[in-house]
Amino acid sequence: MKFIQKIAVLGIAGFLTVTLTAQTTSDVFQLVGESKNHVTLFEAIKTADLIETLKSKGPFTVFAATDQAFAQLPTGDLETLQLPENKRELRNFIEYHVLEGKYDEATLLAAIKKGRGKAKFRTVAGGKLKFRLVKGYIIITDGNGGKSTITKADIDATNGVVHIVDKVLIKG
Repeated sequence: MKFIQKIAVLGIAGFLTVTLTAQTTSDVFQLVGESKNHVTLFEAIKTADLIETLKSKGPFTVFAATDQAFAQLPTGDLETLQLPENKRELRNFIEYHVLEGKYDEATLLAAIKKGRGKAKFRTVAGGKLKFRLVKGYIIITDGNGGKSTITKADIDATNGVVHIVDKVLIKG
């Protein structure tokens, strides 16, 4: 039995070593594009002409709302934003999901701790996002008072980090 436990421990340690030393070759734009759950966000980024920005050096922190999150928006809102005459609004909408700088989960948690349970960050769009820790999850409150949960953190990119969120962030 001890032999099996040693193999399991070595196997886990080996897995962790491989996982921690693996380096990504994708930028934040490519990571979003590679996900089957972020087709809507990927298309919105392209429509807003943010491809080159999100492929640039950065670093950026992207809060990537899933297709399911976009489906919760009122009917027609996203389609209206994607009209050519609304490109600036769409760009602002997407940039509200982006922070300049790399804020991994540990950095967000440290800021929340330093802020006595709360942290605020300014987005690329100029709006603010508020962060709290609730039952072990980082909760983001947007400018409209909506709450979104980081469901998967720290997807590293060559130019930043992506966090998956379960709601679309609204500037308000």
